[in-house]
Amino acid sequence: RETASRGEMARVMLAIKTVLAAVDRVPILIFDEVDANVAGETSWKVGAHLRLLGEQHQVICVTHLAPVAAQAEAHFRVRKETSDHGVSVSLAPLGFHERAEELARMLGGKSDESLALATRMLSETSRPASPASGAKPPR
Repeated sequence: RETASRGEMARVMLAIKTVLAAVDRVPILIFDEVDANVAGETSWKVGAHLRLLGEQHQVICVTHLAPVAAQAEAHFRVRKETSDHGVSVSLAPLGFHERAEELARMLGGKSDESLALATRMLSETSRPASPASGAKPPR
């Protein structure tokens, strides 16, 4: 922990789990901060690796990046609320249109442009993941 951030350690674990996916018997993998300090094409590749892992395991990933979230088979919105009575967390599954709106929000706002990009990102992820072949984000 002295030389690597939690995000760096999570990405190393992602790389190891991707290589070992075929022989690993762990059914559920949970990643938090796997997308810390990444952006652009790197975040798209992180998402593609997670999606590839999802073919062999149940993958749960907490992310703040639309390129990672877009590649999930299922997308849930997590909300944390603080009140005088404590903290509550809610989890809601998202349908296609809600998912596109949430991805647009993650991209910076619900403008027509961000909504169009979010929809393209979801369309791109309907194809098989292939991070090794240089998975590219939609343009």
